Amino acid sequence: MSASPAQAVSLQGLSAGEAAERLLREGPNELPRSGRRKFWGILRDILSEPMFGMLLGAGIIYLLLGDRLEALLLLAFASLSIAIAVVQEARSERVLDALRDLTSPRALVIRDGERRRIAGREVVRGDLVLLSEGDRVPADALVIEARELQTDESLLTGESVPVRKRAAEATAVLDMHPGGDDLPHVFSGTLVVRGQGMAEVKATGPQSEIGRIGKALEDIETAPANLSRQTARLVRFAAAGGLVCCLLVVLLYGLLRDSWLNALLAGIALGMSMLPEEFPLVLTVFMVMGAWRMSQARVLTRRASAIETLGEATVLCTDKTGTLTENRMSVAALQADGEMVPVADGRPPPPAFRRLVRTAALASAPDAYDPMDRAFQALASTDTDDRTGWTLERTYGLQPDLLAVTQVWRSSADGTVQVAAKGAPEAIAQLCRLDPAARDDLARKADQLAEAGMRVLAVAEATADGILPDSPRGFTFRLLGLAGLADPLRQSVPAAIAECQAAGIRVVMITGDYAVTARAIARQAGLDDGAVVAGPAIARMDENELRETVRRVDIFARIVPAQKLRIVQAMKSGGQVVAMTGDGVNDAPSLKAADIGIAMGGRGTDVAREAASLVLLDDDFGSIVRTIRLGRRIYDNLRKAMAYIIAVHVPIAGLALLPLVTGMPLIFGPLHIAFLEMVIDPVCSMVFEAEKEEANIMSRPPRAVDTPLFSAALVAWSLLQGAVAFLMLAGLYMLALRSGMPDDDVRALTFASLVLVDLGLVLVNRSFGAALRDLVGQRNRALIWVTAVTVAMLSLILALPLGRALFHFGPLHWNDLLLVAAVVASVVVVLEGLKRFWLTRLAR
Repeated sequence: MSASPAQAVSLQGLSAGEAAERLLREGPNELPRSGRRKFWGILRDILSEPMFGMLLGAGIIYLLLGDRLEALLLLAFASLSIAIAVVQEARSERVLDALRDLTSPRALVIRDGERRRIAGREVVRGDLVLLSEGDRVPADALVIEARELQTDESLLTGESVPVRKRAAEATAVLDMHPGGDDLPHVFSGTLVVRGQGMAEVKATGPQSEIGRIGKALEDIETAPANLSRQTARLVRFAAAGGLVCCLLVVLLYGLLRDSWLNALLAGIALGMSMLPEEFPLVLTVFMVMGAWRMSQARVLTRRASAIETLGEATVLCTDKTGTLTENRMSVAALQADGEMVPVADGRPPPPAFRRLVRTAALASAPDAYDPMDRAFQALASTDTDDRTGWTLERTYGLQPDLLAVTQVWRSSADGTVQVAAKGAPEAIAQLCRLDPAARDDLARKADQLAEAGMRVLAVAEATADGILPDSPRGFTFRLLGLAGLADPLRQSVPAAIAECQAAGIRVVMITGDYAVTARAIARQAGLDDGAVVAGPAIARMDENELRETVRRVDIFARIVPAQKLRIVQAMKSGGQVVAMTGDGVNDAPSLKAADIGIAMGGRGTDVAREAASLVLLDDDFGSIVRTIRLGRRIYDNLRKAMAYIIAVHVPIAGLALLPLVTGMPLIFGPLHIAFLEMVIDPVCSMVFEAEKEEANIMSRPPRAVDTPLFSAALVAWSLLQGAVAFLMLAGLYMLALRSGMPDDDVRALTFASLVLVDLGLVLVNRSFGAALRDLVGQRNRALIWVTAVTVAMLSLILALPLGRALFHFGPLHWNDLLLVAAVVASVVVVLEGLKRFWLTRLAR
């Protein structure tokens, strides 16, 4: 084992007393739990929101009125909304728990001169930690002894290839950062994939690299949902307006008609007609149903606000390793005797290259953790001519002056010895004693593979008789060729990126890997592989320079976690709406800081999943496009539902107010309003939620960030619809009264017309981009069910004496029903004619 004699480290390790004192003084090797919100604090914050208070208040009002069913329904909806919000808030608090689990593996330490296995949370600064192949590193540490030590730091750097570690020298710089070969530092949470070593712990818990990531997560504030803010404002405005109108009605009715009891009933009816409890309810329904629809597309929604933000996304920042690629090494190309062939995943190598592949597999560890060793063994296993009955005799590991692994195998059948070596092309060239011309030729061929983004290894073989030499240089090697290894691109990626670009969404790669690899993957994926900016250059930029750089560059390489976060924040400060994908711990801060964090659910770490807004359960990059499509559809349909709710309240409120102004008989009481709101409005939100997407949904640019849900065009269109419906219904009402119809008959005629006009408004609002005639063949099962149930309930009320008595209705005859149908058809035809003037503005 190589060691650094200059390191003043006692191999006795800490004493038990010293370790206990440091654990007490510096705290356990885990992230602190301070700042975690309690359940009651979360609940208090949610209940302080106006929309939830309005829902609860409406339920209490109905309870006081004696309408228990209405009160219970509203209270149930309020409780459901609160429960969903509490769960979402509590989940966001669990991200640090995932980090704690990752940073507390078991550890083998030396204390009082003896090896002891302890819990990772008990490791303290100054402990001597023994590391072996397959171990999880328990804390950030300085390597003081190393034997072929390699670690996988991809969860911190995003680089899929393991990095070599060496023992620290007396002059070692203690500025510890992950990534890069031959550094004397190991980091908490990383995995030892080869060799053994000893390290002295330098940082634990929140002071470690992964701890700083946790601290960054803790400090990042997530913005509240824009829709919730807009809906809350509208609720407050409508509630204030409704209260004023209610008081005016009570005063006017009482003063003009001298009947304060009826005035109170009329005021309650008008107040109920204008009470805006539908808005937060519909928002909740759409978010819950949207999350369910996304789960059908194998996408888990962790924050409902991401659904609305999907339509605004202008930039999709994606990690390379495990996101664009499959996060596994495979042999991509073989080169021998002047011939180069690509290798298909899962296919056996061509016959001429089988010796090269078998030798590379023999030069790999039998029980491999190293992903490159596994790649060679996987390719060799596809060859039916496998090597059985061979025993590993000796291994010559990597040396600083010879970056190659040599393994000696002996046949149990005849004692034949075969020597296999693989490593850096220049190291294998030394072992094979190539002349300068041959070395130059080998280097040129290796560069060709490296330019394609591959990790290049050379392979050689030798035979041996008698005593084995002390160094692999004692063998006479023959060069077999080169192998190019790569982390393969996911098959769905090019099509997904093309769709994103067609939808006006710019795709940017941010990776910890080398620039040449990043450029090669970008070229395969269909990204602009022109300018590549590396991490060191980012470190030298101020915020203004970085903001300008991220505006024009699509590939960032050799990026560390803090720089990922800076890039995302620079894009946001430049007015971009950022979606960020990733799967490692190193992605967690940027996932949380992004407007939309999208984590990979299969290979992704718990930390990444907990920090993200959305989780792709199947790790399919193509799911991102389906998610964006669904997000745009949900937002479009939510606008349609909101437009309908505004429109339908105009004739309801108008018909409630008209008799009070004109002195005509009242049309509505609380029961009529309850029927309209609790049967038509909430159920119709399901109709709009089930509507298909607009034809241009993925060919239009992202929605501007400052686009209000209730835009001037939408509100004007809604009010116009309501005004047309009110004028038609008011004309019918006054015409029926003047014709001498009894008051109860007029009430029944007007109410039936209003219910069916409400259904007509649903038809008109099904699409902002297409006329009603174009939607005839587009089925909506929810619409069919809503129409059938509503018509059936209305028919029962009108047909049954008990129903007519409860609603104060008179009987309707066939000519009355024809008049109702004529009014409904007129409203729909007029609005369809007017809609074409709003199509351009509403479809945006």
